[in-house]
Amino acid sequence: MAIFAKSNVPQFSMDVYQNEYLPEGGREVNAIVTVTATGGGTVGSAIAAPAYPAGGRPSAAVAIMVDCSGSMDYPPTKMRNARDATAAAVDTLRDGTHFAVIGGTHVAQEVYPGGGRLAVADAATREQAKRALRRLSAGGGTAIGTWLRLADRLLSSADVTIRHGILLTDGRNEHESPEDLRAALDACAGRFTCDARGVGTDWEVKEVTGIASALLGTADIVADPAGLAADFTRMMETAMGKEVADVALRVWTPVGTTIRYVKQVTPTVADLTGRRTEAGPRAGDYPTGSWGDESRDYHLCVEVPAAGLGQEMLAARVSLVVPQPDGSVQNLGAQGLVRAVWTDDMAASTSINPQVAHYTGQAELAQAIQQGLDLRKAGDFDGATAKLGRAVQLANVSGNADTAKLLAKVVDVVDAATGTVRLKTRVAEADEMTLETRSTKTVRVKK
Repeated sequence: MAIFAKSNVPQFSMDVYQNEYLPEGGREVNAIVTVTATGGGTVGSAIAAPAYPAGGRPSAAVAIMVDCSGSMDYPPTKMRNARDATAAAVDTLRDGTHFAVIGGTHVAQEVYPGGGRLAVADAATREQAKRALRRLSAGGGTAIGTWLRLADRLLSSADVTIRHGILLTDGRNEHESPEDLRAALDACAGRFTCDARGVGTDWEVKEVTGIASALLGTADIVADPAGLAADFTRMMETAMGKEVADVALRVWTPVGTTIRYVKQVTPTVADLTGRRTEAGPRAGDYPTGSWGDESRDYHLCVEVPAAGLGQEMLAARVSLVVPQPDGSVQNLGAQGLVRAVWTDDMAASTSINPQVAHYTGQAELAQAIQQGLDLRKAGDFDGATAKLGRAVQLANVSGNADTAKLLAKVVDVVDAATGTVRLKTRVAEADEMTLETRSTKTVRVKK
């Protein structure tokens, strides 16, 4: 039975969608777990423990990392738009938020406030930061790992609830090795979340999306620098709406059960399987980052021991926790159960749950786009046509209209229902990069 509560602190609820019935000998159990956080008002499911003191606001620290490499001067409007966008983000900061601005080249420099510290947002510090931004100029190379490490040092100096970064780049990470960037991401993972943006078309999609994925943030393209200010404002508004940090999906399974994968499937596809940390006997935590007023879906696939007809078992128990530095956990009060029941009812055991079917298709859609674009770049046009045709078909079936529109800029759609397409002879680089960057964005299952 759902419990309802009035509160001004975040509340979490959890719903599980699955077909619990398996045929004789069946071992694979799939479930979609929907997690919803609401910042106040009446919410369903178990009452969550307060994530911050009643009547207070979560404290936050934000580091804005702005690419200042030489390429930001080509055209000069790019640097000007980056300064304006950062100023717009600073204006969006909530009073009391700790913040810093970092200029990124082949080294990381403190633009504001400097001295290895963070400023606290108010009318005076916002104006000081915007004056400091006017001095930003382009010159030098690109070593994004150094930007991230400086952001980590600054953010970790504040005793706050939420730590978040915003990173803008216009080029490839040419002045450090991929291994250096990966080491920086590994060092920063779990310490702060980060949204990453590529401006223009001279940056590497997999680098920017890899940063966002590692740091549990969002990635996107801003092909026209004139759109940066609006995008930065939206990003900062979202960051200011975060209320609970370091939330983990804790999955417990009984003896003999194996977790095959845990994936976020809405609002984007992200595989969390390899990011598990052990949390006691037969339990593991999967990081989900910071939460505001939002809802996300996760696909859990577990393999259970074979059992006889008529038997049933608990395949997994899913809960939400915030691990604490002392090793304890704060339980957020939401829990879901994944069950397995063996039956000889063919109709029951072969029915695919609509949510599971939908998100399996959305994951395949993202993969088909990425593989299709990679094959196109490699010159395998037949392979690219097949993969992108399948993507068109999946986008059509699932009602993912935004992705369908992006695909139509790369292929000529002959028949969406069958996935019959022709590769376009000429494709704007911005259109191809936009499709690749946004390939993991999903839509919710049709009700």
